[in-house]
Amino acid sequence: MTDRPLKQLGPWQQLSCREVYQNPWLRLEHHEVLTPAGTPGIYGKICFRNTAVGVIPVDKDGHTFLVGQYRYPLEQYSWEIPEGGCPLGTSTAATARRELAEETGLRARCLYRLMSLHTTNSVSDESAEVFLALDLEQGTADTEETEDISVKRVPLGEAMEMVLDGNITDAISVAGLLKLQVMLSAAGGDLDAVVARLATV
Repeated sequence: MTDRPLKQLGPWQQLSCREVYQNPWLRLEHHEVLTPAGTPGIYGKICFRNTAVGVIPVDKDGHTFLVGQYRYPLEQYSWEIPEGGCPLGTSTAATARRELAEETGLRARCLYRLMSLHTTNSVSDESAEVFLALDLEQGTADTEETEDISVKRVPLGEAMEMVLDGNITDAISVAGLLKLQVMLSAAGGDLDAVVARLATV
């Protein structure tokens, strides 16, 4: 645990930084700061070792696949798009393909980058990328031994309704599904027109 010297971060001044906890997935830092008002303060920052990756698979019938699992920190069950962690500096597209296959058994011949976002920017540096997966082939799922998940295939419109009704609350899922819905609406429901605006990966 070492302190780092003064650092200017926009209107904030970082006076010191020390690590107070770490595990294979994140570390927690304690910062002594001067706020934009010039007053002393503290800041807790969570630094993630992975980029969060989500993928929205859409099959030829306009259905998507959701993954359900119990989220320990929330103490509740959650329906989400397939997601996983990508070690910093490695391919998020490869991670998206791997997580999709592991959690649902689906292999995507076509993958498109849909959006990037910061999930909790007031307390962490976590970034996320969401992909659209098309031209799907069904295989066998291969979940990790620590995962207890369910998979359900629903019309894409039903997944959007789950977001609007508050039945999907995971931030990456909400952002990705709503971004796709906005793009579909602007394209008159034409998925090919949406794909034409996205980067293939």
